[in-house]
Amino acid sequence: MALSMKHSSIILFFASTLVLQVALGEITCENLPTNICSFSISSSGKRCLLENSANEDGKLEYQCKTSEVIVANIAEYIETDECINSCGVDRNSVGISSDSLLEPQFTAKLCSPSCYRNCPNVVDLYFNLAAGEGVYLPDLCSKQRSSPHRAMIELLSSGAAATDASAPTASEDIIVGAPDISPASF
Repeated sequence: MALSMKHSSIILFFASTLVLQVALGEITCENLPTNICSFSISSSGKRCLLENSANEDGKLEYQCKTSEVIVANIAEYIETDECINSCGVDRNSVGISSDSLLEPQFTAKLCSPSCYRNCPNVVDLYFNLAAGEGVYLPDLCSKQRSSPHRAMIELLSSGAAATDASAPTASEDIIVGAPDISPASF
């Protein structure tokens, strides 16, 4: 019995996914190509970061490094190009900052249903960055949809999060995880 084109495509997709996973093996940030480093998560559950480093000639080049941030409930994950585009993030960004939350165009993309509902890795990252600034991302997204200018004013007025003497040092693992965010909130 011949397989339909739809079934053949599904089988081919799963076979190529398996081959890719076997080829990659365990995901170690330092072994990832720089063009997929940002927004990836290693097998140990730590976020991968793109950093600048000088080569032997003194020229700056990108390098993929493992951060100390452990993501709750996600490991061995490389963000899809669809999510990169939907959320308005850039794989070539060196480091990650909450500053992008101050850009109305970025926040609009991050809060769009195509990103917020379908890209939990990106949303989790920015949920935690917003929380570090004392902002609850679901509230920011709700305000962004109803009044983008007001959302930016409130974000700016929130100020930086207070430093905490009990906060982990750079050598300690930091475990983060956004709460489950229901699509019903959109």
